[in-house]
Amino acid sequence: MKKSVILVLIVFLLIVGGYFVFDRLGGNTPIEIELVEKKPDNLAGKTFRGTPQDPQLKATFQQIEQAQSLNPGTQIHTIYYVEPAGKLDTMKVFVGINLPFATGDLEAKTFEENRYLLAKIRGSKWVMPGPEKVKAQLMDFASKNGLSLSGEYIDKIISESEVQVIAPVK
Repeated sequence: MKKSVILVLIVFLLIVGGYFVFDRLGGNTPIEIELVEKKPDNLAGKTFRGTPQDPQLKATFQQIEQAQSLNPGTQIHTIYYVEPAGKLDTMKVFVGINLPFATGDLEAKTFEENRYLLAKIRGSKWVMPGPEKVKAQLMDFASKNGLSLSGEYIDKIISESEVQVIAPVK
């Protein structure tokens, strides 16, 4: 009897402690969504097609990080056209920075839409909501406000603890 009470108490304390840590890391921070009345930024970057384990993926990110260091004030943006379900699945991702035009061997990515939904996600990378949850909330916001999304979702990496998702509106 005494052991079971102690065991229940330990389990209870672990659950409460786990929830406290989750909350402190930003796990309960709501996703902020707003409509922005301007075109999404033009991007300059590279498209990678391959598996997540391919060393070329890392090289692509490093090349864009180097371009970012040469252009202060820019942020890295990613557009996942095909997201991998596992380590061996093929993925297609555009990695770029916000620049008005592409230079050198970078590809230009422009958007026709004149407005977009902006979702702000803050918290530790360990507790941030997954992309499907963010997309669902963006689609729900669009539906409630009579908006139609283009289907592209642009991840804008602000910092280790903040990511923004841009969803152009048709």
